[in-house]
Amino acid sequence: MAVTQDDVFTALQDCYDPEIPVNIVDLGLIYEIRVTPPQPAGTQDVEVVMTMTSPGCPSHVMIGDQVKDRVHKMPGVRDVKVEVVWMPPWTPERLSAAAKKQLGIE
Repeated sequence: MAVTQDDVFTALQDCYDPEIPVNIVDLGLIYEIRVTPPQPAGTQDVEVVMTMTSPGCPSHVMIGDQVKDRVHKMPGVRDVKVEVVWMPPWTPERLSAAAKKQLGIE
């Protein structure tokens, strides 16, 4: 069965910024997920374009590695690329309703 963008978003809900007790999807750190069509062997490549809450985030390498590891564990995924971008910059408006509630920002 082919991996979808929704599958990847669901998997990434297991990844957290160590300084904020909210998963990176609800934080709004994920900008784009690209999934290639299945190869003849049935495998797919995944690219995740994401940002951090600030350009000086000391955990950006660790979070990127967490994303790679989590997506790599998905059945059928051959290769994972994570691209951290700074434009557009992250803002609190990207927080999901669940994240705002969890952080007490309502």
